[in-house]
Amino acid sequence: MEILLVLRLCCNCTYALLYKPIDRVTRSTLVLHDLLKHTPKDHPDFPLLQDALRISQNFLSSINEEIDPRRTAVTTPKGEARQLVKDGFLVEVSEGTRKLRHVFLFTDLLLCAKMKKTAVGRHQQYECKWYIPLADLTFQTLDDSDTCPHVQTLPEHEIEEMKIKISVIKNEIQKEKAVKGQSRAVDRLRKKMNEQESCLLLHSPTIPFRIHNKHGKSYLFLLSSDYERSEWRESIQKLQKKDLQACVLSSVELQVLTSSCFKLRTVHNIPVTSNKDDEESPGLYGFLHVIVHSAKGFKESANLYCTLEVDSFGYFVSKAKTRVFRDTTEPQWNEEFEIELEGSQCLRILCYEKCYDKSKLNKDDNEIVDKIMGKGQVQLDPQTVQSKNWHMDVIEMNGIKVEFSMKFTSRDLSLKRTPSKKQSGVFGVKINVVTKRERSKVPYIVRQCIEEVEKRGIDEVGIYRISGVATDIQALKAAFDTNTKDILVMLSDMDINAIAGTLKLYFRELPEPLLTDRLYPAFMEGIALSDPAAKENCMMHLLRSLPDPNLTTFLTLLEHLKRVAEKEPINKMSLHNLATVFGPTLLRPSETESSKSNITLASDIWSHDVMAQVQVLLYYLQHPPISFSELKRNTLYFSTDV
Repeated sequence: MEILLVLRLCCNCTYALLYKPIDRVTRSTLVLHDLLKHTPKDHPDFPLLQDALRISQNFLSSINEEIDPRRTAVTTPKGEARQLVKDGFLVEVSEGTRKLRHVFLFTDLLLCAKMKKTAVGRHQQYECKWYIPLADLTFQTLDDSDTCPHVQTLPEHEIEEMKIKISVIKNEIQKEKAVKGQSRAVDRLRKKMNEQESCLLLHSPTIPFRIHNKHGKSYLFLLSSDYERSEWRESIQKLQKKDLQACVLSSVELQVLTSSCFKLRTVHNIPVTSNKDDEESPGLYGFLHVIVHSAKGFKESANLYCTLEVDSFGYFVSKAKTRVFRDTTEPQWNEEFEIELEGSQCLRILCYEKCYDKSKLNKDDNEIVDKIMGKGQVQLDPQTVQSKNWHMDVIEMNGIKVEFSMKFTSRDLSLKRTPSKKQSGVFGVKINVVTKRERSKVPYIVRQCIEEVEKRGIDEVGIYRISGVATDIQALKAAFDTNTKDILVMLSDMDINAIAGTLKLYFRELPEPLLTDRLYPAFMEGIALSDPAAKENCMMHLLRSLPDPNLTTFLTLLEHLKRVAEKEPINKMSLHNLATVFGPTLLRPSETESSKSNITLASDIWSHDVMAQVQVLLYYLQHPPISFSELKRNTLYFSTDV
């Protein structure tokens, strides 16, 4: 009994000690209330008393976590609630350098903060970089943006290399966990992956989002998606419709507001997979087939089109674009696209009105600025989309309804090389059979597609990367397979991305890769050689070892891709981009060969083999021109047994 009494006394004393500071602040708050009541507003102490009261109130509300687990507002000088409306991580360009910021949109101001570096065990804190009252915030017009700051950008191949490293580390983590579970090695790998993903997130966004303080400075953010830019703009404009008064925060007020951001925030971690729980979905790897059917709800006739975006490595990427349906309120696209997914969890559809007015030229990217009519997104639920049947859905956006269908195909099924049963066609038929039948050195389909792309697609942004309409590609495939007389007319009328897609499909459906199953192991070993002279001898010898139709077709494609890359400033397709698109298509072994490699992980989209396939093609693309006759004349012997 005595022990219980002592314990109870100790508990009461501890509670009293812990409660004392809170009790003191509570009593001080009541005193401050009384003082403010009896202090004239023009008295010099009045603002100081207001600051002290607000600090006290915010402290007490932060203590009361059990009643209100997540605070959503702080008190303003007028005693009103300053509500947090939206927050997120954005890339700011500051003095020509990219900086990752946490941006907070409140009911009356926009605050840009960065996380302070703190010692281990200390609470994280934000540091305010700047803020703009919404009453003073404007969006820069194109005429205002004459002085565009130089933005630090990484070459495309470095961005792709980061993706490769992330995928490799991800696979290593999965393998390590399968053997040892959660270990120090896994923690080390997670840290490495976080560094790579954070770097990718910092350097991948390119879409400018400018805001301006009409009494001061302009600020530039870079976003990965037009969708995201539109969301921020709409949220700010909605708040600006209210009767807002410009506010100036004292240093104490700013400190209190910035401190409160830690508890107010809704986005706690930068959007990278290394920050996700193991139980969370890793996303889908493979191909998403999407048919954009139609749209309704437009009040006036317009020139309308849609773009499709999916998330990839923590940011969104534009993957496909419908044709422009002119002067209509009910566009009927009915266009199918095949979109490659890299751990994707979300599909976005944006509907635009095409602008043909050249006076609205965007000085940033020299492209006409089109108006977003609506936007929406759907989660890619694996159970829904992985069925064999099409899943139809509707996205509602600002009164507009876009109807679409989708289905998912796993990567291993999509990339299966299946020989054609009809040897009279060209798709799925051995290349030597086609060239012999045509009495040509290079298949007709390859020559015609290359010619058309060079004629009118070499300046197209994302040529060979942007998906063509699947129904157009299938129509071209059927025409080439049946040797239709109207092929040239079809090619001249067809969207250029469909023609590029047809060429890729031809190589993808060859019964064996263009660079052959037999030589595949030697290509993998040759590209791994560290001695430049040995690598040169090996890689040239392997080309000489190819059958003549394969070699001639490969060299023809090689020179074409080099010409495409020469226009990189316009089409944004570098040698590395093209190697990424075509490498696996030209080298991936047929099913019997690939089954030997025993690839099991979904994220092996960037497996060691795939990386090597990209590097093989890149090696030849970066090589000085290779002549068929010189290759055959040069009889330097180098064994393929490297």
